[in-house]
Amino acid sequence: MDDLEYKDCTRSFVVSHRKALSHHMPTNHFHSTYEIFYLMSGKREIFIQDRMMVIHEGDIAMIAPNILHRTTNTEIHKHERLVVNMHESLMTSMNSSRMDILQPLFDNEYMIIKCSLQDRLAIDTLAHRIIQEVQDKKPGFEMYTQTLVLQLLIICCRHIKQNSIELLEFPSPMHERISEVVRYINNCYMEDLSLHLLADKFYVSPYYLSRFFKEATGFTFVEYLNSVRIKEAKKLLERSSMKVNLISKKVGFGSVTHFGRVFKSVTGYVPLYYRKGK
Repeated sequence: MDDLEYKDCTRSFVVSHRKALSHHMPTNHFHSTYEIFYLMSGKREIFIQDRMMVIHEGDIAMIAPNILHRTTNTEIHKHERLVVNMHESLMTSMNSSRMDILQPLFDNEYMIIKCSLQDRLAIDTLAHRIIQEVQDKKPGFEMYTQTLVLQLLIICCRHIKQNSIELLEFPSPMHERISEVVRYINNCYMEDLSLHLLADKFYVSPYYLSRFFKEATGFTFVEYLNSVRIKEAKKLLERSSMKVNLISKKVGFGSVTHFGRVFKSVTGYVPLYYRKGK
């Protein structure tokens, strides 16, 4: 495996390049930044929000902040990808006209973009220049790399404005069924949910649900439920003054102690970390 990664001190700008024979992304995965995932070669399955899709060489996934996602292997394990995480403030800090061209990025929770050959060649050139800048780290490389990323985003957003967005087909009927379960969890995460309760609701066995939930999403049922609850708790911590114990109950945890443990395991931080500056 060949890895290259750069993070600024606030993690508002992260660049990661990987060539790998096989890789499964860590299960609990969401950010406060926009993510641009460019598959330079190979084939991957990507789970975003409530559905699993297959992406191919040249495809770009653009994912909004705080959207759960994970990539996993397909039958072709070998792949190369470039991932950039960028905070919205870095995209719009210089002038308001950026908001207009980048509006498709802000209007959608996620998009899978399949560009024309001409756009793919331009994007591939930009991707290699981004990687080279991060490798060389010449003076001003971070600012220069950000301008390259913005060029890539402009190409993608032009493509979106000129073409209607189509959802990719589910890989199988099983994936479509599990997507229904995921949507239910996304809407009812604050309720007392269990694997057996959902199995009864969707008329399947707990064994079937447990096995195929993991296969279709990359998460176990408990991992996914906890991730959704913590994602919502993080938003409440950042955007409200609600006390931690009330947030814990609001997102579905029966114990504030258990909430604290799960929160740290998912985010790497204690809940009050996200209250800094309030």
